[in-house]
Amino acid sequence: MAAAAELRAALGQRLRDLGIATVTAEHPEVFTVEEMMPHVQHMKGGHSKNLFLKDKKKKGFWLVTVLHDRQVNLNDLAKKLGVGSGKLRFAEETALREKLRVGQGCATPLALFCDAGDVTLVLDAALLEGGHEKVYFHPMTNSATMGLSPDDFLKFVRSTGHDPIIIHFDEDVK
Repeated sequence: MAAAAELRAALGQRLRDLGIATVTAEHPEVFTVEEMMPHVQHMKGGHSKNLFLKDKKKKGFWLVTVLHDRQVNLNDLAKKLGVGSGKLRFAEETALREKLRVGQGCATPLALFCDAGDVTLVLDAALLEGGHEKVYFHPMTNSATMGLSPDDFLKFVRSTGHDPIIIHFDEDVK
């Protein structure tokens, strides 16, 4: 847990250096959105669900961040990303630890500052365009939830060298 605490402190410092204000709620460790929501439902805004995926040949990794109640069809997503139907899989926890330095239940776009450029961020347009005052993610641990404005979130993501792919999940696959 010492590594997680150090990473969380490094995240906090990075956000402060960028002039980004956050709100945080501590809660028991959670591994699913369903477990998390009772602890954070008082925090108004867009709560996230994060999927760490790889392509079939393990050449690319994607962190897919969507609204917490969004159902994601991996075949449809693969088509939208141009990688071909049936080509996306959930990545192993070892890859999550290697690329983003977090474990199962902790996948978060806030960990992108640990990535060396191997992970592509895919964002649900509804997180950014849904009129949310805050958007919420785990801050390197699944025992807390951190909120920041959508604009500040994008500022942070871009500061890590990532340019997110923004997907409108409600639109049909072409």
